[in-house]
Amino acid sequence: MASHGNGPPGAGQGLIVSFGEMLIDFVPTVSGVSLAEAPGFLKAPGGAPANVAIAVTRLGGRSAFVGKLGDDEFGHMLAGILKQNGVNGDGINFDQGARTALAFVTLRADGEREFMFYRNPSADMLLKPEELNLELIRSGKVFHYGSISLIVEPCRSAHLKAMQVARDAGALLSYDPNLRLPLWPSPEEAREQIMSIWDKADLIKVSDVELEFLTGSDKIDDESAMSLWHPNLKLLLVTLGENGCRYYTKNFHGAVDAFHVNTVDTTGAGDSFVGALLCNIVDDHSILEDEGRLRKVLKFANACGAITTTKKGAIPALPVKADALSLIEGAN
Repeated sequence: MASHGNGPPGAGQGLIVSFGEMLIDFVPTVSGVSLAEAPGFLKAPGGAPANVAIAVTRLGGRSAFVGKLGDDEFGHMLAGILKQNGVNGDGINFDQGARTALAFVTLRADGEREFMFYRNPSADMLLKPEELNLELIRSGKVFHYGSISLIVEPCRSAHLKAMQVARDAGALLSYDPNLRLPLWPSPEEAREQIMSIWDKADLIKVSDVELEFLTGSDKIDDESAMSLWHPNLKLLLVTLGENGCRYYTKNFHGAVDAFHVNTVDTTGAGDSFVGALLCNIVDDHSILEDEGRLRKVLKFANACGAITTTKKGAIPALPVKADALSLIEGAN
């Protein structure tokens, strides 16, 4: 159970259902080169919702993944990785006609990424509402999703249905838009669709870059963040990379500093942060109304995000609880 008192946060045992895409990232064997210059690539399992599901189980929580993979070697490999990591795969469908999505990711010299996607269409885009495992979705205490599943039908309808079923069952809705502009027809369409489900979420996490994109402002400040507030929101988070995160609720707001580590690859850091947050509030949503306890959870989430940047690839870099606690101890 979630701990109160002064001890470190603990992973709850309520189920966190993560909805959306899982794919293979091809990451250059050397950093700081363009895709064309890369001498070779390593395949790394990825996809933000899948990363979040594994981040949760790595920290001792319970999660399930709902989405569609190609009925191909890569699709079965990804399903196997979820299983090896203790993620419930009862919500996975396989598509006979479409391939598992691929992304080629460039690591710039500063560890930031650029993407080139192969999805025309990929299996994740073809999930239909009638293929959803509704029983699994209803059993979740938290339902987490992004915006990539909103880009095309039939996946968009499946996403909206899953969200409604989860809400009707009393789940906390968690939204990380996870902007990937190359996948959208236009920036305007991206903004419109990302905002189309904005007021349904209880918890929203955006990065500083996403905040600028969604508000159209180049300011990363409280006023800009609060322009994204909606009345049903319980927590709005803005992650600031090496500058930590800011949090906003109805009654209080503030900032939590980052941990300084040797950054190699930022892939999955935001997903690690979200997974750590969700598994610490899944059994006790009242943490969202208690600033002292929320700050402790966010400090833990920042530590998890930081550790994830110290290795290449997202899933191999996701920490266990002891890693995060020792980073926090070392910084005290």
